[in-house]
Amino acid sequence: MRIRELLRLVWQNITQNKSKTVLTSIGIIVGAATIVMVMAIGKGGKMDVEDQFRNLNAGAIDISCEARQQRKTNGGKMPSGGRMPSGGEMPSGGMPSGGGMPSGGEMPSGGGMPSGEGMPPGGEMPSGGEIPSGEGMPPDGEMPSGGEMPSGEGMPSDAPFDAGGRGSRGFGQFNMNNLTVEWVTLTSDDTEYLLESIEGITDGTISYTTRTSVDGGDLEESTVYTIAGVQENYASISNLTLSAGEFITTESDENKEKSCVLGANVAEEIFGSAIDAFGSILYIDQRIYVVDGVLESMGSVASGISPDDAIFIPYATGVKYLVGEEVQPTVTILAQDVEQTDNVIAEAQNLLEERYPNSSFAYSDAGSKMEAAEASNQILTMLLTAMALLVFFVGGIGIMNVLFVSVKERTNEIGILKAIGCSRANILTEFLLEAAAISLIGGILGSLASLAVTPVVRAFSVRVELSLPAFGAALIFAVITGTLFGFYPAYKASKLVPAEALCAE
Repeated sequence: MRIRELLRLVWQNITQNKSKTVLTSIGIIVGAATIVMVMAIGKGGKMDVEDQFRNLNAGAIDISCEARQQRKTNGGKMPSGGRMPSGGEMPSGGMPSGGGMPSGGEMPSGGGMPSGEGMPPGGEMPSGGEIPSGEGMPPDGEMPSGGEMPSGEGMPSDAPFDAGGRGSRGFGQFNMNNLTVEWVTLTSDDTEYLLESIEGITDGTISYTTRTSVDGGDLEESTVYTIAGVQENYASISNLTLSAGEFITTESDENKEKSCVLGANVAEEIFGSAIDAFGSILYIDQRIYVVDGVLESMGSVASGISPDDAIFIPYATGVKYLVGEEVQPTVTILAQDVEQTDNVIAEAQNLLEERYPNSSFAYSDAGSKMEAAEASNQILTMLLTAMALLVFFVGGIGIMNVLFVSVKERTNEIGILKAIGCSRANILTEFLLEAAAISLIGGILGSLASLAVTPVVRAFSVRVELSLPAFGAALIFAVITGTLFGFYPAYKASKLVPAEALCAE
């Protein structure tokens, strides 16, 4: 039988049973739509990752102190046997027997506790005051920060200490699990130290973030925004681009000027546009700040800061007016060679461990963040692809079952075709073409269905990027699935004996 006649026969069988054809291809329709959406969502996710990291220097390394988090977990209490924070040491000399400091007692600044006299109930020990030996500290007595407590009696395990205590190096200590943990406030000196000590880095800066209320512009009420204290070179390290004005300058930082630079989203929310924002004033924590610049939309995250949604102020200005001594900064250094990022992190770790031996620091680089985001997107794409293949498998089984039924129903037809000279190959080809045609129809309908589903998916803030390769892949998968699952029923049809087929009821 000629191929043209086979195609005409296939077409007749499909068109005569339209509803049956559509119902048979439902699994293929769903599978094709799933394939298109999987590839579209995967492409959208990849583009999202590229958008988020396109402005980052892959060699940027962020360093922050981890001990502050441990300190918060500890609840600000000094465990049994723990040392007082820097500035409130417990030198030798001994606290008189029975004169331990009760739970809740606080140490005053400057005053030692020599032996001799007791402190009256409820009384507070003034700066420089001494308690002679022989008497313990009464239950309600408070010891101001900075006081020295001689050895002899330890401080009870639940005695709180001044969380804001700082020593000459700007750190405090507490004991956790019998190990002294030291929290450190990193400074510009630490940045300079790393720059001078590590040959593989080209630049470094320090920054921090806080959240506080902002008034001004078109805001009807105070709104909380992320405030980032940064230095002048933060813009170059983070690849920030200005659409108006200038970034933070060294002079504004040194003079603690109340000036600011707005992210693109912040400028639009408060003033409506970058042009209207430039040169305007804002009230940050009820203080007036002048808008010296507005950033272009970046869509990235640098040093844990989203530039589009942040307000940037001079580093020293924020320390003075917003965060004070409780600042928790991040030091960012820029590796010259991205391939050497791991080596730079190892060197920085060694240097900081030598400088602050009892502290713990966290290190992260933009390259690893990008790889993690891409890996997460790939995992999601793989899961969706597996689901699509499963749907195709189910659809293929449906086609196989329908073709088996079709072979049973058309046994007489097969017998007639063989009687007039059709070969096994002709019968096999006819049924394979029917299976492929049904799958192709399902693939086309599935592709059209994906166009209808796309707006629904986008409504859930999922980025979908449809593409011609996705539609092509859906059609190819559909045809392959139908052909593979249709082969066995077609083979069974081609093996029928003509005499038996003609006599079949």
